[in-house]
Amino acid sequence: MNNPALRRTLQTTAATAGAAALLLAVAGGASAHVGVTPDKTDANSYALLTFAIPHGCDTSGTTKVAITLPQELNDAQPTVNPNWTVEKVTEQLAEPRKLADGTSITKRTSQIVYTAKAPLAHELRDALVLSVKLPDAAGSTLYFPTLQSCETGQTDWSEIAKDGQDPHSLKAPAPSITVTGAAGTGHGDTAATSHSNPSPSTEQAAVTDSGADARSWAGLAAGIGGLALGGAAYFRSSARRKPSAEAAR
Repeated sequence: MNNPALRRTLQTTAATAGAAALLLAVAGGASAHVGVTPDKTDANSYALLTFAIPHGCDTSGTTKVAITLPQELNDAQPTVNPNWTVEKVTEQLAEPRKLADGTSITKRTSQIVYTAKAPLAHELRDALVLSVKLPDAAGSTLYFPTLQSCETGQTDWSEIAKDGQDPHSLKAPAPSITVTGAAGTGHGDTAATSHSNPSPSTEQAAVTDSGADARSWAGLAAGIGGLALGGAAYFRSSARRKPSAEAAR
């Protein structure tokens, strides 16, 4: 059937749906990174950092996750996860480090290593939570290079954007947080932050990229909207042609 109006309608609908699918694919890729979500970012405060493990290595299940702490942190307290065993790795400091209370330390926790009791299947996700004391360094960015080992292969989430480089262009970016100005009173303070981060009670439900989730839903809505508009245009066109055809008879 040679129907120009129908062809134009189908072309418009296909283009809209294609754009929505592309947006969904991009958003899905962005949310696939191993990332970290803090419950607060206030300088000199205690924070819960939730590391999301959204997938394995290609199609291989995850067996170990080693989180390296930035030099600005002296220690981290890992939260128990029944699916994993956990251990702290310490390192000797080149020289003693003086703490705020006047004491000094000669060792620091350099890494937290979670080992899966059974491989985490590629299609499943999990969350690992650390409690840390953030440094008094508002405006600084803390990077947590994370080595994800799998039954076959591994992914080293350790890339850091250089000056002028778009962080979204990195294939395996290191999880990171930015410390903000002090706004709380210290340990136990649960004041809200500008990041609208989850509370400790929901620490196991963290996501890696809420912006990507929002874009994916927006893309889906756009695709559905395009299909609806295309269908409506076709039926209106058909309704206009029908009286003309009957009049011609």
